[in-house]
Amino acid sequence: MQNPNTLWIKHPLATLSPAYAGGVVITENRITELVPAGQTPQTPVDEVFDASQHVLLPGLINAHHHFYQTLTRAHPVALNKALFSWLTSLYPVWAKLRPEMLEVSTQIALAELLLSGCSTASDHHYLFPRGLEDAIDIQVAQAQQLGVRVHLTRGSMSLGKEQGGLPPQSTVQSEDVIMADSERLIRRYHDHTDGAMIRVALAPCSPFSVSTELMKMSAELAEKHRVQLHTHLAETHDETAFCQKMFGMRPVDYLESVGWLSNRVWLAHGIHFNEQEIGRLGQAGVGIAHCPSSNMLLASGQCPTLDLEAAGCPVGIGVDGSASNDGSNMMTEVRQALLLQRLRYGAEKITHQKVLDWATNGSARCLGRDDVGDIAVGKQADLALFRLDDIQFAGAGDPLAALVLCGAQRADRMMVAGRWRVTDGTVCGLDIEALKARQRELAAQLV
Repeated sequence: MQNPNTLWIKHPLATLSPAYAGGVVITENRITELVPAGQTPQTPVDEVFDASQHVLLPGLINAHHHFYQTLTRAHPVALNKALFSWLTSLYPVWAKLRPEMLEVSTQIALAELLLSGCSTASDHHYLFPRGLEDAIDIQVAQAQQLGVRVHLTRGSMSLGKEQGGLPPQSTVQSEDVIMADSERLIRRYHDHTDGAMIRVALAPCSPFSVSTELMKMSAELAEKHRVQLHTHLAETHDETAFCQKMFGMRPVDYLESVGWLSNRVWLAHGIHFNEQEIGRLGQAGVGIAHCPSSNMLLASGQCPTLDLEAAGCPVGIGVDGSASNDGSNMMTEVRQALLLQRLRYGAEKITHQKVLDWATNGSARCLGRDDVGDIAVGKQADLALFRLDDIQFAGAGDPLAALVLCGAQRADRMMVAGRWRVTDGTVCGLDIEALKARQRELAAQLV
Protein backbone atom coordinates (compact mmCIF):
# COMPACT_ATOMS: atom_id res chain seq x y z
CA MET A 1 0.00 0.00 0.00
CA GLN A 2 1.32 3.45 -0.94
CA ASN A 3 0.66 6.63 0.94
CA PRO A 4 -1.49 9.33 -0.61
CA ASN A 5 0.30 12.44 -1.77
CA THR A 6 0.01 14.22 1.60
CA LEU A 7 -0.68 12.45 4.90
CA TRP A 8 -1.19 13.78 8.41
CA ILE A 9 -0.17 11.35 11.14
CA LYS A 10 -2.46 12.89 13.72
CA HIS A 11 -2.15 13.37 17.48
CA PRO A 12 0.25 10.59 18.49
CA LEU A 13 0.00 9.24 22.02
CA ALA A 14 3.63 10.20 22.70
CA THR A 15 6.66 11.53 20.83
CA LEU A 16 10.34 12.19 21.44
CA SER A 17 9.77 15.95 21.12
CA PRO A 18 6.88 18.29 22.00
CA ALA A 19 7.56 20.07 18.70
CA TYR A 20 5.36 17.54 16.89
CA ALA A 21 3.00 16.47 19.67
CA GLY A 22 0.13 17.16 17.24
CA GLY A 23 1.66 14.92 14.60
CA VAL A 24 3.61 15.21 11.37
CA VAL A 25 2.68 15.85 7.76
CA ILE A 26 4.24 13.67 5.07
CA THR A 27 4.42 14.71 1.43
CA GLU A 28 5.78 12.02 -0.87
CA ASN A 29 8.92 10.76 0.91
CA ARG A 30 9.60 13.71 3.23
CA ILE A 31 8.37 15.30 6.42
CA THR A 32 6.94 18.66 5.41
CA GLU A 33 5.32 19.97 8.59
CA LEU A 34 5.47 19.45 12.34
CA VAL A 35 2.13 20.02 14.06
CA PRO A 36 2.13 21.41 17.63
CA ALA A 37 -0.14 19.89 20.28
CA GLY A 38 -3.84 20.58 19.77
CA GLN A 39 -3.36 22.19 16.36
CA THR A 40 -4.10 21.18 12.77
CA PRO A 41 -1.75 21.30 9.76
CA GLN A 42 -1.36 24.48 7.76
CA THR A 43 -0.74 22.24 4.73
CA PRO A 44 -3.83 20.80 2.96
CA VAL A 45 -3.80 17.03 3.50
CA ASP A 46 -5.26 14.19 1.43
CA GLU A 47 -5.53 11.66 4.24
CA VAL A 48 -5.34 11.44 8.00
CA PHE A 49 -3.99 8.56 10.09
CA ASP A 50 -5.21 8.63 13.68
CA ALA A 51 -2.13 7.92 15.81
CA SER A 52 -3.79 8.57 19.18
CA GLN A 53 -3.01 4.99 20.26
CA HIS A 54 0.56 5.05 18.95
CA VAL A 55 3.93 6.20 20.24
CA LEU A 56 5.65 7.89 17.29
CA LEU A 57 9.43 7.54 16.81
CA PRO A 58 11.88 8.19 14.01
CA GLY A 59 12.61 4.91 12.27
CA LEU A 60 15.32 3.10 14.23
CA ILE A 61 18.68 2.66 12.50
CA ASN A 62 20.68 -0.54 12.87
CA ALA A 63 24.37 0.36 12.63
CA HIS A 64 25.83 -3.18 12.52
CA HIS A 65 24.51 -6.59 11.53
CA HIS A 66 25.27 -9.85 9.71
CA PHE A 67 22.05 -10.85 7.95
CA TYR A 68 23.25 -14.34 6.99
CA GLN A 69 23.66 -15.30 10.63
CA THR A 70 19.89 -15.63 11.06
CA LEU A 71 20.55 -19.13 9.66
CA THR A 72 22.76 -20.11 12.59
CA ARG A 73 21.02 -18.83 15.72
CA ALA A 74 21.85 -20.93 18.79
CA HIS A 75 23.93 -23.22 16.57
CA PRO A 76 25.11 -26.28 18.54
CA VAL A 77 28.81 -25.89 17.70
CA ALA A 78 28.95 -22.31 18.96
CA LEU A 79 27.19 -22.46 22.31
CA ASN A 80 28.86 -21.09 25.45
CA LYS A 81 32.00 -19.77 23.73
CA ALA A 82 33.88 -16.48 23.62
CA LEU A 83 34.58 -14.65 20.35
CA PHE A 84 37.64 -16.41 18.90
CA SER A 85 36.49 -19.95 19.66
CA TRP A 86 32.95 -18.98 18.62
CA LEU A 87 34.27 -17.75 15.26
CA THR A 88 36.50 -20.73 14.58
CA SER A 89 33.56 -23.03 15.34
CA LEU A 90 31.23 -21.24 12.92
CA TYR A 91 33.54 -20.33 10.02
CA PRO A 92 33.39 -23.89 8.55
CA VAL A 93 29.59 -23.81 8.85
CA TRP A 94 29.31 -20.43 7.13
CA ALA A 95 31.66 -21.61 4.39
CA LYS A 96 28.75 -23.79 3.18
CA LEU A 97 26.49 -20.81 2.46
CA ARG A 98 24.71 -20.90 -0.90
CA PRO A 99 22.91 -18.10 -2.79
CA GLU A 100 19.41 -19.15 -1.70
CA MET A 101 20.56 -19.27 1.91
CA LEU A 102 21.76 -15.67 1.70
CA GLU A 103 18.58 -14.59 -0.09
CA VAL A 104 16.25 -16.09 2.50
CA SER A 105 18.32 -15.14 5.55
CA THR A 106 18.48 -11.53 4.29
CA GLN A 107 14.69 -11.47 3.91
CA ILE A 108 14.28 -12.87 7.43
CA ALA A 109 16.70 -10.33 8.94
CA LEU A 110 15.14 -7.35 7.16
CA ALA A 111 11.61 -8.46 8.04
CA GLU A 112 12.57 -8.94 11.68
CA LEU A 113 14.19 -5.51 11.74
CA LEU A 114 11.19 -3.84 10.11
CA LEU A 115 8.82 -5.41 12.60
CA SER A 116 10.95 -4.05 15.45
CA GLY A 117 10.76 -0.45 14.21
CA CYS A 118 13.90 -0.33 12.06
CA SER A 119 13.81 1.64 8.80
CA THR A 120 17.54 1.71 7.93
CA ALA A 121 19.85 -1.27 8.29
CA SER A 122 23.57 -1.65 7.79
CA ASP A 123 24.86 -5.14 7.04
CA HIS A 124 28.44 -6.37 7.20
CA HIS A 125 28.78 -9.28 4.79
CA TYR A 126 32.32 -10.63 4.50
CA LEU A 127 31.85 -14.26 3.37
CA PHE A 128 32.31 -14.98 -0.34
CA PRO A 129 32.95 -18.73 -0.71
CA ARG A 130 32.84 -20.22 -4.19
CA GLY A 131 29.38 -19.68 -5.69
CA LEU A 132 28.57 -16.70 -3.48
CA GLU A 133 30.60 -14.05 -5.29
CA ASP A 134 27.46 -11.96 -5.92
CA ALA A 135 26.39 -11.86 -2.28
CA ILE A 136 25.92 -8.08 -2.12
CA ASP A 137 23.85 -8.10 -5.33
CA ILE A 138 21.56 -10.67 -3.69
CA GLN A 139 21.16 -8.44 -0.65
CA VAL A 140 20.36 -5.40 -2.78
CA ALA A 141 17.52 -7.29 -4.48
CA GLN A 142 15.99 -8.34 -1.16
CA ALA A 143 16.21 -4.84 0.32
CA GLN A 144 14.52 -3.38 -2.75
CA GLN A 145 11.76 -5.96 -2.55
CA LEU A 146 11.00 -5.15 1.10
CA GLY A 147 11.57 -1.40 0.77
CA VAL A 148 14.09 -1.09 3.60
CA ARG A 149 16.77 1.59 3.48
CA VAL A 150 20.15 -0.18 3.57
CA HIS A 151 23.87 0.46 3.93
CA LEU A 152 25.43 -2.71 2.55
CA THR A 153 29.09 -3.06 3.36
CA ARG A 154 31.32 -5.04 1.04
CA GLY A 155 33.15 -7.02 3.65
CA SER A 156 36.25 -9.08 3.01
CA MET A 157 38.66 -11.61 4.44
CA SER A 158 42.09 -12.10 2.89
CA LEU A 159 44.04 -13.54 5.81
CA GLY A 160 43.26 -17.26 6.13
CA LYS A 161 44.74 -19.82 8.50
CA GLU A 162 47.70 -20.35 6.17
CA GLN A 163 48.62 -16.65 6.59
CA GLY A 164 48.12 -16.60 10.37
CA GLY A 165 44.47 -15.49 10.39
CA LEU A 166 41.39 -17.22 11.82
CA PRO A 167 39.19 -17.95 8.76
CA PRO A 168 39.51 -21.16 6.72
CA GLN A 169 41.09 -20.69 3.28
CA SER A 170 37.81 -21.51 1.50
CA THR A 171 36.29 -18.27 2.84
CA VAL A 172 39.04 -15.81 1.90
CA GLN A 173 39.63 -13.98 -1.37
CA SER A 174 42.65 -12.35 -2.97
CA GLU A 175 43.12 -8.62 -2.55
CA ASP A 176 42.76 -8.04 -6.29
CA VAL A 177 39.38 -9.80 -6.39
CA ILE A 178 38.17 -7.93 -3.31
CA MET A 179 39.17 -4.51 -4.60
CA ALA A 180 37.76 -5.08 -8.09
CA ASP A 181 34.40 -6.20 -6.70
CA SER A 182 34.35 -3.36 -4.19
CA GLU A 183 34.71 -0.81 -6.96
CA ARG A 184 32.10 -2.59 -9.08
CA LEU A 185 29.55 -2.49 -6.26
CA ILE A 186 30.17 1.19 -5.48
CA ARG A 187 29.75 2.16 -9.13
CA ARG A 188 26.64 0.03 -9.59
CA TYR A 189 24.68 0.62 -6.39
CA HIS A 190 25.98 3.47 -4.22
CA ASP A 191 23.66 6.48 -4.21
CA HIS A 192 25.20 9.69 -2.88
CA THR A 193 21.96 11.67 -3.09
CA ASP A 194 19.80 12.79 -0.19
CA GLY A 195 17.21 10.14 0.63
CA ALA A 196 19.26 7.30 -0.88
CA MET A 197 17.75 3.86 -0.36
CA ILE A 198 21.03 2.02 -1.05
CA ARG A 199 24.53 2.95 -0.07
CA VAL A 200 27.67 0.85 -0.17
CA ALA A 201 30.58 0.94 2.28
CA LEU A 202 33.87 -0.95 2.38
CA ALA A 203 34.37 -3.27 5.33
CA PRO A 204 37.41 -5.49 5.76
CA CYS A 205 36.20 -7.87 8.43
CA SER A 206 38.69 -7.35 11.25
CA PRO A 207 42.42 -6.96 11.95
CA PHE A 208 42.71 -10.74 12.40
CA SER A 209 41.18 -11.64 9.02
CA VAL A 210 42.63 -9.17 6.49
CA SER A 211 46.07 -7.97 5.47
CA THR A 212 47.51 -4.56 6.26
CA GLU A 213 47.68 -3.84 2.54
CA LEU A 214 43.96 -4.53 2.11
CA MET A 215 43.12 -2.11 4.92
CA LYS A 216 45.19 0.60 3.23
CA MET A 217 43.75 -0.04 -0.25
CA SER A 218 40.21 0.01 1.14
CA ALA A 219 40.83 3.40 2.75
CA GLU A 220 42.17 4.77 -0.52
CA LEU A 221 39.22 3.45 -2.53
CA ALA A 222 36.74 4.83 0.00
CA GLU A 223 38.38 8.25 -0.23
CA LYS A 224 38.28 8.11 -4.03
CA HIS A 225 34.54 7.34 -4.14
CA ARG A 226 33.53 9.23 -0.96
CA VAL A 227 32.05 6.18 0.79
CA GLN A 228 32.20 5.04 4.41
CA LEU A 229 34.55 2.48 5.98
CA HIS A 230 33.58 -0.13 8.54
CA THR A 231 35.21 -2.93 10.52
CA HIS A 232 35.15 -4.74 13.86
CA LEU A 233 37.63 -3.28 16.34
CA ALA A 234 38.57 -3.62 20.01
CA GLU A 235 35.87 -6.21 20.68
CA THR A 236 37.91 -8.49 22.96
CA HIS A 237 41.22 -8.67 24.78
CA ASP A 238 42.15 -11.53 22.42
CA GLU A 239 41.97 -9.10 19.52
CA THR A 240 44.29 -6.66 21.28
CA ALA A 241 46.78 -9.46 21.93
CA PHE A 242 46.52 -10.55 18.27
CA CYS A 243 47.26 -7.02 17.02
CA GLN A 244 50.22 -6.67 19.35
CA LYS A 245 51.63 -10.03 18.25
CA MET A 246 50.86 -9.65 14.52
CA PHE A 247 51.49 -5.94 14.00
CA GLY A 248 53.42 -4.87 17.08
CA MET A 249 50.78 -2.34 18.11
CA ARG A 250 47.37 -1.95 19.75
CA PRO A 251 44.18 -1.82 17.62
CA VAL A 252 43.81 1.99 17.52
CA ASP A 253 47.48 2.44 16.60
CA TYR A 254 46.97 -0.13 13.86
CA LEU A 255 43.87 1.73 12.67
CA GLU A 256 45.87 4.95 12.36
CA SER A 257 48.77 3.20 10.60
CA VAL A 258 46.48 2.04 7.77
CA GLY A 259 44.76 5.41 7.26
CA TRP A 260 41.51 4.63 9.05
CA LEU A 261 41.47 7.27 11.77
CA SER A 262 38.85 9.56 10.17
CA ASN A 263 35.18 10.52 10.28
CA ARG A 264 34.63 8.29 7.24
CA VAL A 265 34.97 5.30 9.62
CA TRP A 266 32.56 3.65 12.01
CA LEU A 267 33.54 0.65 14.12
CA ALA A 268 31.56 -2.26 15.50
CA HIS A 269 31.86 -2.83 19.27
CA GLY A 270 34.68 -0.48 20.36
CA ILE A 271 35.03 -1.90 23.86
CA HIS A 272 38.68 -2.11 24.87
CA PHE A 273 40.11 1.40 24.47
CA ASN A 274 42.23 3.26 26.98
CA GLU A 275 41.63 6.93 27.79
CA GLN A 276 44.21 8.20 25.32
CA GLU A 277 42.76 6.08 22.52
CA ILE A 278 39.24 7.33 23.22
CA GLY A 279 40.53 10.88 22.85
CA ARG A 280 42.16 10.12 19.50
CA LEU A 281 39.03 8.40 18.18
CA GLY A 282 36.88 11.32 19.25
CA GLN A 283 39.19 13.89 17.72
CA ALA A 284 39.00 12.03 14.41
CA GLY A 285 35.20 11.68 14.64
CA VAL A 286 35.22 7.89 14.34
CA GLY A 287 31.75 6.39 14.93
CA ILE A 288 31.04 3.45 17.24
CA ALA A 289 28.22 0.92 16.81
CA HIS A 290 27.42 -0.35 20.30
CA CYS A 291 26.16 -3.97 20.19
CA PRO A 292 25.08 -4.76 23.75
CA SER A 293 23.42 -8.18 23.34
CA SER A 294 26.33 -9.62 21.39
CA ASN A 295 28.82 -8.15 23.85
CA MET A 296 26.98 -9.81 26.72
CA LEU A 297 26.40 -13.15 25.01
CA LEU A 298 30.07 -13.52 24.04
CA ALA A 299 31.20 -11.98 27.35
CA SER A 300 33.26 -9.42 25.44
CA GLY A 301 32.82 -6.40 27.73
CA GLN A 302 31.08 -3.02 27.89
CA CYS A 303 31.51 -0.25 25.34
CA PRO A 304 32.52 3.06 27.03
CA THR A 305 29.70 4.90 25.26
CA LEU A 306 29.51 8.14 27.21
CA ASP A 307 33.29 8.55 27.29
CA LEU A 308 33.41 8.07 23.51
CA GLU A 309 30.57 10.57 23.01
CA ALA A 310 32.24 13.12 25.26
CA ALA A 311 35.43 12.77 23.22
CA GLY A 312 33.54 13.45 19.96
CA CYS A 313 32.56 10.01 18.62
CA PRO A 314 29.06 9.42 17.24
CA VAL A 315 27.58 6.42 19.09
CA GLY A 316 24.90 4.24 17.49
CA ILE A 317 23.33 0.86 18.17
CA GLY A 318 23.60 -2.39 16.24
CA VAL A 319 21.95 -5.74 16.80
CA ASP A 320 25.08 -7.49 15.46
CA GLY A 321 24.84 -10.99 14.05
CA SER A 322 21.89 -13.17 14.85
CA ALA A 323 24.35 -15.90 15.84
CA SER A 324 25.79 -13.73 18.60
CA ASN A 325 22.58 -12.11 19.81
CA ASP A 326 20.50 -14.32 18.79
CA GLY A 327 17.96 -11.93 17.33
CA SER A 328 17.48 -8.93 15.04
CA ASN A 329 15.10 -6.83 17.14
CA MET A 330 16.14 -3.18 17.39
CA MET A 331 13.75 -2.29 20.23
CA THR A 332 15.12 -5.20 22.25
CA GLU A 333 18.62 -3.90 21.55
CA VAL A 334 17.67 -0.40 22.73
CA ARG A 335 16.52 -1.86 26.05
CA GLN A 336 19.67 -3.95 26.36
CA ALA A 337 21.78 -0.84 25.77
CA LEU A 338 19.98 0.92 28.59
CA LEU A 339 20.44 -1.96 31.02
CA LEU A 340 24.08 -2.70 30.19
CA GLN A 341 25.18 0.93 30.14
CA ARG A 342 23.47 1.69 33.44
CA LEU A 343 25.82 -0.83 35.02
CA ARG A 344 28.70 1.34 33.82
CA TYR A 345 27.35 4.88 34.12
CA GLY A 346 24.32 4.79 36.42
CA ALA A 347 20.59 5.35 36.02
CA GLU A 348 20.74 9.15 35.96
CA LYS A 349 22.99 9.33 32.90
CA ILE A 350 21.59 6.45 30.84
CA THR A 351 17.95 7.37 30.23
CA HIS A 352 15.40 5.92 27.85
CA GLN A 353 15.72 9.11 25.78
CA LYS A 354 19.50 8.66 25.57
CA VAL A 355 19.35 5.10 24.22
CA LEU A 356 16.60 6.01 21.74
CA ASP A 357 18.81 8.87 20.53
CA TRP A 358 21.67 6.39 20.00
CA ALA A 359 19.36 4.14 17.95
CA THR A 360 18.23 7.02 15.71
CA ASN A 361 20.38 10.13 15.45
CA GLY A 362 23.55 8.40 16.70
CA SER A 363 23.34 5.53 14.25
CA ALA A 364 22.59 7.96 11.41
CA ARG A 365 25.77 9.89 12.23
CA CYS A 366 27.77 6.64 12.27
CA LEU A 367 26.53 5.97 8.73
CA GLY A 368 27.42 9.49 7.62
CA ARG A 369 23.79 10.57 7.11
CA ASP A 370 21.89 13.70 8.09
CA ASP A 371 18.64 12.96 6.21
CA VAL A 372 17.39 10.22 8.55
CA GLY A 373 17.35 9.54 12.28
CA ASP A 374 15.17 12.49 13.32
CA ILE A 375 11.66 13.84 12.89
CA ALA A 376 12.14 17.29 11.39
CA VAL A 377 10.99 19.21 8.33
CA GLY A 378 12.96 18.10 5.27
CA LYS A 379 14.00 14.75 6.76
CA GLN A 380 13.04 11.46 5.17
CA ALA A 381 9.64 10.13 6.23
CA ASP A 382 10.99 7.12 8.11
CA LEU A 383 8.67 6.55 11.06
CA ALA A 384 7.93 3.81 13.59
CA LEU A 385 4.59 3.64 15.39
CA PHE A 386 4.10 1.39 18.43
CA ARG A 387 0.90 0.50 20.27
CA LEU A 388 0.92 -0.13 24.00
CA ASP A 389 -1.91 -2.66 24.24
CA ASP A 390 0.17 -5.84 24.76
CA ILE A 391 0.13 -7.38 28.22
CA GLN A 392 3.57 -6.10 29.24
CA PHE A 393 2.29 -2.51 29.04
CA ALA A 394 -0.72 -3.02 31.30
CA GLY A 395 -0.30 -0.51 34.12
CA ALA A 396 2.43 1.51 32.37
CA GLY A 397 2.61 5.24 33.02
CA ASP A 398 4.91 7.22 30.71
CA PRO A 399 4.26 5.84 27.19
CA LEU A 400 7.69 6.70 25.78
CA ALA A 401 9.55 5.21 28.72
CA ALA A 402 7.27 2.16 28.60
CA LEU A 403 8.49 1.30 25.09
CA VAL A 404 11.98 0.76 26.45
CA LEU A 405 11.42 -0.25 30.06
CA CYS A 406 8.50 -2.64 29.50
CA GLY A 407 10.13 -4.24 26.48
CA ALA A 408 8.32 -3.34 23.25
CA GLN A 409 8.73 -6.14 20.73
CA ARG A 410 6.89 -5.17 17.57
CA ALA A 411 5.93 -2.00 15.73
CA ASP A 412 2.30 -1.74 14.67
CA ARG A 413 3.21 0.41 11.67
CA MET A 414 6.44 1.26 9.87
CA MET A 415 6.97 3.89 7.21
CA VAL A 416 10.12 4.08 5.07
CA ALA A 417 10.56 6.92 2.57
CA GLY A 418 6.89 7.85 2.93
CA ARG A 419 5.51 4.36 2.24
CA TRP A 420 3.93 1.99 4.71
CA ARG A 421 6.11 -1.11 4.95
CA VAL A 422 4.41 -2.58 8.02
CA THR A 423 0.68 -2.27 8.73
CA ASP A 424 -1.16 -3.85 11.66
CA GLY A 425 2.06 -5.58 12.72
CA THR A 426 2.52 -7.32 9.35
CA VAL A 427 5.18 -6.74 6.69
CA CYS A 428 3.41 -5.57 3.55
CA GLY A 429 3.48 -8.02 0.63
CA LEU A 430 5.46 -10.73 2.45
CA ASP A 431 4.32 -14.30 3.06
CA ILE A 432 6.09 -14.52 6.39
CA GLU A 433 4.95 -18.07 7.20
CA ALA A 434 6.34 -19.47 3.95
CA LEU A 435 9.55 -17.51 4.49
CA LYS A 436 10.02 -18.87 8.01
CA ALA A 437 9.39 -22.41 6.81
CA ARG A 438 12.03 -22.15 4.10
CA GLN A 439 14.52 -20.57 6.52
CA ARG A 440 14.09 -23.53 8.89
CA GLU A 441 14.76 -25.98 6.05
CA LEU A 442 17.90 -24.15 4.98
CA ALA A 443 19.15 -23.70 8.55
CA ALA A 444 18.74 -27.43 9.14
CA GLN A 445 21.18 -28.06 6.28
CA LEU A 446 23.85 -26.13 8.21
CA VAL A 447 23.47 -28.11 11.44
